[in-house]
Amino acid sequence: MTKGTVVAAFLISTGAAAALADDPPAMFGLTPSRNMVSTETGVPTDWDILSGKNIKWKQKLGSQTYAGPIIYDGKVFVGTNNEGERRPGIVGDKGILIAFRESDGELLWQATHDKLPAGRVNDWPLQGICSTPYIEDGVAYYVSNRAEFVAVDVDGFADGNDGMQDEQYSHEQDADILWIYDTIAELDVFPHNLAAGSPIVVGDVVVATTGQGVDEGHINIPSPLGPSFVALNKHTGELVWESAHPMENILHGTWSNPAYGVAGGREQIVIPGGEGVVYSFAPDTGELIWTFDANPKESVWELGGKGTRNNIISTPVFHHDVVYIGVGQDPEHGEGPGHFYKIDASGSGDITETGQIWHVGGEDFQRTMSTAAVHDGLVYIADLSGHVYCFDEETGELQWMHHTYAAIWGSTFVVDGKIYIGDEDGEVAILATGREENLINEVFMEGAVYTTPFAKDGVLYVATRSELYAIEEGAQLPSAE
Repeated sequence: MTKGTVVAAFLISTGAAAALADDPPAMFGLTPSRNMVSTETGVPTDWDILSGKNIKWKQKLGSQTYAGPIIYDGKVFVGTNNEGERRPGIVGDKGILIAFRESDGELLWQATHDKLPAGRVNDWPLQGICSTPYIEDGVAYYVSNRAEFVAVDVDGFADGNDGMQDEQYSHEQDADILWIYDTIAELDVFPHNLAAGSPIVVGDVVVATTGQGVDEGHINIPSPLGPSFVALNKHTGELVWESAHPMENILHGTWSNPAYGVAGGREQIVIPGGEGVVYSFAPDTGELIWTFDANPKESVWELGGKGTRNNIISTPVFHHDVVYIGVGQDPEHGEGPGHFYKIDASGSGDITETGQIWHVGGEDFQRTMSTAAVHDGLVYIADLSGHVYCFDEETGELQWMHHTYAAIWGSTFVVDGKIYIGDEDGEVAILATGREENLINEVFMEGAVYTTPFAKDGVLYVATRSELYAIEEGAQLPSAE
């Protein structure tokens, strides 16, 4: 019996899974479709981090933060590095997933992952955990900086040691690890720079990308048969299926995330590959349903990386029976022309020609790492160059474009009739939804915002590079703190 099987048996025998079944899953993109639209209301549009106006609490993170925040079961989860040294006795460069108490920001526990010995080619210094967990039934699933799929108990050791009994870090403020699957050791994955996939769970299967990519010279694929996409049993951590697409055709790394939806009467997991092709798989078997090449054949500009093709870092959005996806590059390659697509997901085989509903690109849309929000007949998407676009959902016609004048790594978050978007200069822009551009406010956060805001029970959560803020109308944090 595996350790994962023991965990599953424990959850069933104690009724823990059933007790948490009513708590909705939490994840990057809010739902498995990854559409960045929230039903929350009463979210603030004005706050001041210097005076403490509308700041409920704040907490120190590491020095670079890219994952989360998300909320589940009264806890806020953020992925960062160990520069904040929040857990006494743990020092040095690590990947960290931190759980804070939602009500007051108190640190509950952290998961700690040492860096890979190969260094920056597989595990870039100071990048920390860049995977936003998928959380359901009291278990958080994420991908560590070491290209491990990890399942942890959301309560930490507060309810006992429920899974593995030999955790490296087992202080009361450490994570209670249920199971770990090492894709490097088990599947010969070669992550380039970092594994950063944010999983989803469909049924009993947890799916994510592995970071599979090129070597340090950016020319060779050291492990062409190492899978880019992996699916594990969520209870046991055992391999269900894998896919090595696109093998030797990877341009750089595989850093996008899966989305789930139903089209053409078929359940699908849609995941962009490392060569700029979008793949659709059957969730339970990994059977390939369709592919879509997101690089037009007329693309002739030099993009950086390998050749003239764009990578895909953005997460696809499944809305009804279509998929929205933008293409881009590692931000170190700089700005450049990109593409954004609306794809009919009901087809089979190569749907590059037949599946495209509409497309914007070239000088009309720049490289992007962001995920779209589809709401009330409009599509909102940002690009790395700092533009926020609003397109008509049916035609793709541009309704308006707002310029933040700073690089955008995060995604448009639509909530309560507003769009929240952070940028590298440390500002959060708040725009009104609708067919006309209407900037409501811009708030300075004193630190780059590489993450996407999150809202719960009227509270807005924003993670900067090094701080996490809970923002609530009427709250007041003493300015001396």
